[in-house]
Amino acid sequence: MFKHLLLPADGSDNAQRAIVKALGLAQAFHSRVTAIYVVDPYAFTGVGADFAYSQAEYLSAAADEAKAALEQARDAFTAAGIPVDTALVEAHSIHKGILAKAKEVGADLIVMGSHGKRGLEKLVLGSVTSQVLSHAHLPVLVVRD
Repeated sequence: MFKHLLLPADGSDNAQRAIVKALGLAQAFHSRVTAIYVVDPYAFTGVGADFAYSQAEYLSAAADEAKAALEQARDAFTAAGIPVDTALVEAHSIHKGILAKAKEVGADLIVMGSHGKRGLEKLVLGSVTSQVLSHAHLPVLVVRD
């Protein structure tokens, strides 16, 4: 039924629950799986001289978070004997990065947690999950806590 699952991973508890659901679906339908982590490369600009992070420090921290989240997903699928592709996606809005990658890889289902950790973006732009739901042209399975 579902041939290719896209799994946005952010290292949160809800993303971990989404991994478990995606594992079950991948096993049941023999689906391909792509796990992604989306980073906004320009999350802030022109904030002033006293800002704590430089752009390089921000990107380095984001890359470290991405690596940990993607390793967590890869390890779970590998332990279950399911091959998984992983990718770091750069996009100016997280939901657009998720949807663009889904289209690029030909995913026919997005499996994601609700309420992942997205810091200031969550406060300013609203839930990434609700944005994906609002703009997706494919089914989205939202895993709640």
